[in-house]
Amino acid sequence: MTAPTTAAIMQPYLFPYIGYFQLIAAVDQFVIYDTVKYTKKGWINRNRFLRDGAPVTFTLPLEKDSDHLDIRERRVAAGFEPDRLCAQIAQAYRHAPHRHETMPLVEEVLSYASADLFDHLRHGLLRTCAHLGIATPIRTASAIEGATDLRRQDRVIDLCERLGAATYVNPIGGTTLYDRAAFAQRGIALRFLRARPLVYPQGPHPFVPWLSILDVLMFNPRSALAAVLAGGYDLIEGEDAPCPAGASSAACSIPRASAAAPG
Repeated sequence: MTAPTTAAIMQPYLFPYIGYFQLIAAVDQFVIYDTVKYTKKGWINRNRFLRDGAPVTFTLPLEKDSDHLDIRERRVAAGFEPDRLCAQIAQAYRHAPHRHETMPLVEEVLSYASADLFDHLRHGLLRTCAHLGIATPIRTASAIEGATDLRRQDRVIDLCERLGAATYVNPIGGTTLYDRAAFAQRGIALRFLRARPLVYPQGPHPFVPWLSILDVLMFNPRSALAAVLAGGYDLIEGEDAPCPAGASSAACSIPRASAAAPG
């Protein structure tokens, strides 16, 4: 008998924070949306690094286009200068203890020869996961579902069914977006990942939390991050909801799981 699998589904982001990679490591299958609207004021193509003790926003600039396009329809600006951005990051982390092993990753991701935003972000996630030793398969939503009119929770549930996932895991911020009973009625357990605060030395300045994964990699050896990726979070249930008629007891009774990554 095939063991039940877990899945997570997210938008792609540029060098996201460590909780994003904890989510990837915590599931058996990870899906990134390509056919969702690009959000101009979101974090899809920007993040923050640390410079002289203060957070600085860095961006993968895009060509000007309609605000109604999907992520996969947006293009990286022709005038983007990856070498210039890499130099800024290298200068900001010139005293960081692990800059020499992190900068090649930064350069490889930012210099990726594709003008397709989704392709660029997907490549960055794949390379960063490889750098961190995360082996979870990363798939693309449209390759699984094809064209779809489903939205929000209905789309997530449909993708989980197509993946054969028995459990869906979402970041803790989604507790108000999803209905546990709706998932349970389709035989899918719903859990939320809450990253525990990660504090580490950032030089002579006060600690600034939740920066890009780049900051974590600059100041921490990858060997030490293995434990953080595998257990530096809690998997919790959402708000209790009544078990709908016809739903299995397994789907409605979700035990608090250990934070170990699946084998």
